[in-house]
This record gives sequence, C-alpha cells and structure tokens, in this order.
Amino acid sequence: MSNIDLIIEERSRDIGDFLVGRILPFRKKRMVGPFIFIDHMGPSLIGGKRYMDVDQHPHIGLSTLTYMLEGEIMHEDSIGTKQRISPGSVNWMTAGKGISHTERTPQDWRDGRTFQVHGYQIWVALPREHEFIEPSFHHIPADELPMWQADGATYKLVAGKGFGKESPVPVYSDLFMVEVIAEDEHRLEINGELQGEIGVCVVHGSVEACGETVEKGNMMVSKAENICDVTLAAGTHVFLFGGTPFPEERFIHWNFVASSKETLEQAKQAWINKEFPKVPGDDSYVPLPGA
Repeated sequence: MSNIDLIIEERSRDIGDFLVGRILPFRKKRMVGPFIFIDHMGPSLIGGKRYMDVDQHPHIGLSTLTYMLEGEIMHEDSIGTKQRISPGSVNWMTAGKGISHTERTPQDWRDGRTFQVHGYQIWVALPREHEFIEPSFHHIPADELPMWQADGATYKLVAGKGFGKESPVPVYSDLFMVEVIAEDEHRLEINGELQGEIGVCVVHGSVEACGETVEKGNMMVSKAENICDVTLAAGTHVFLFGGTPFPEERFIHWNFVASSKETLEQAKQAWINKEFPKVPGDDSYVPLPGA
C-alpha cells in the first residue's frame, strides 16, 4: 500500500490576465503543516499593454511568501514597504492583525517589452499566539539563502529549517520550504532531514514515488517520518514544503486566515467599512467578494 496520502492536481482558475493553478487548499487536505494556500502564477507572457496589477487588498492571520522563477513584481504595503522582487529572492510579509498591499509590474518594465511571469504565492498561517501581532515585511536576497549541491542536484532552503540548515526568513513556526533542481536523476534523501508533514510540488519534469510517476503541475502529500523513496527524473524541478501542523483548526475566507470564525467576520466587516490601513498614495480597492 502506497504511503502517499494524496496526489493533488492543480485546478486552474482565471483571475483576469493570469491562469492560476490552485494547489492549496484542497477539499481533502486543507493544510500541509502551517501552509494553507499555494497559488502557481503562470508561466504567463505579459507586456505591451497588458501588465500585472493586483489592486489594494487585505490580509490577517498569516505570512505571505512570494517566490519568483521568472519576471519581477513590485510590492507595496500599508506599513510603507516598497520592494521589488526578482527570481530566487523571497518577499515575506506578515499580516498579523491586518495589512493591505498591492502587487504590480514595475514601472520601468512598462515599456512595451514582453516577458514571462512565473512564480508562487504562498500563505503560511500564523500560530494562534501570533495571530494579532503587528504587521511586518522582510526581503531576503537570493544570495543570502542557503544553497548546496548533492549528487547532481542543487538545493536551496527558501524558508525554515531542513537538512541541518536554517533560512534567514523570519518564520513563526516549525516549517520548511526547499527548492530542488535535479540536473541528473536524483534520489531525495528526506528521512531525518525534514520534520512534520511534507508536500512535494512538481514544477517541471516528473517524480517517481511508491511505484507511481507524478508529472509537473501536481503535488504529493506524505509524512516525513514514513516517506517512501522519491526519485527525481533528470531535469526535474520541485519544491518540498510543510512542517509541524497546528493543534487547532484554521478557517479561511478570501484573504483572511484565523483560528476563529468570529475573527474572520470582524475582518470582513472592517474591510467593507474601509477600516484597514491603506497603502500610502494608493486609492485602489478590491471589494470583498459577495459583499
């Protein structure tokens, strides 16, 4: 019997100019460790008169992790951050009690050129004791993240702890996110290296595990303590992510995450009433869906 609990296929949805492959949440698996939401952006060709413009919207109860593979995005938020993110670096925004932000194509890229945008938008739920902390933002350049080689593969520890290393991303719970790019066929040695629940997201190529072949655009979910052999085909690109699950349930509505439904309702009403802090100099506003 396979010890892969689930194989989750991306489900596409259209958010205007982008086709997004929703990986988490999934009806049979709401979270993997503290990871509660993963969106696959692109790859999409944009430019000319079509750019990325995600207007001002709110978050509570989570940290967002933006990781680009291609293209660049300008992030601005209500605590005054203005940060460009390029491939391989990490934007880590902790919403806590509430933050608003925008994500747009940088102004100097709006010159008629066309370019690829490809990356991941990830939400990590905050532990209950940190749900209402003050919002914060950190940018970690690509060259500050731990990287190493192993048997024809390149590893990068994007966030958390794993493989005896620690990322400088200031996380609030026991978690890991690891990027692995295999030039040659490569066997993942995970046992004892990662703690808690584990997801394997196949960006490119294919993975063989427990006698099954899993192609790009899918995610596998398993347990670190009993994972079977996982082999990456040559040219395969994956992300490993997960960690220790929380003892209590998390609820999610739109861009809000909380350990109580009452907190969600308060956040919804605050956004409707325009009581969230605003991005300086930006009057855009994404209405609460269904309001």
